[in-house]
Amino acid sequence: MAVAIRLMTADEYVRMPDPGGPTELVRGEVVAMNQPTPRHGQICSRLIRIVGAFTDDHRLGHVLSNDAGILTQRDPDTVRGGDVWFVSYEKYPPGRLPDGYLELPPDIVFEVLSPTDRRGRLLAKIGEYLEAGVAVVCVLDPEMETAHLYFPEQPDVTLSAGEELSFPEQLPGFEVPVASLFE
Repeated sequence: MAVAIRLMTADEYVRMPDPGGPTELVRGEVVAMNQPTPRHGQICSRLIRIVGAFTDDHRLGHVLSNDAGILTQRDPDTVRGGDVWFVSYEKYPPGRLPDGYLELPPDIVFEVLSPTDRRGRLLAKIGEYLEAGVAVVCVLDPEMETAHLYFPEQPDVTLSAGEELSFPEQLPGFEVPVASLFE
């Protein structure tokens, strides 16, 4: 006889006691994640400073980090931890964001590759972000010093260290050398 597994909702997940390590909610099940490395944290911190300063100066939106939860799917619920993400003031006005997970998707999600990331899982996560309505997913590869951009209806783009990263529709005027993200 098969045993039915009770799936967790995003509302239950957000109130769940700290499990002692990073997790994500994937189709109603809590999945353990590896703790990021210091290099991963260094790149995320740099992203926060660069993108955050630009969005603050131009009053464009909120920049979030620390694997803040992104609701990508309902019934069963999936909550992914985006390394760094941007959501415009058009979606959520300046000031304090609501408690719980945001119903509207971020405009840009940045993921920094870790040595333990598996390609299949990463592509599934990117697909979930795009299906949820994220306009651009930017995957930074510290080893290759590249930025891979994924879009819902356009071909993927890979930028090398010598190229400029920009998001003309989401962050008008933002342009930064890819190499500077890995310094």
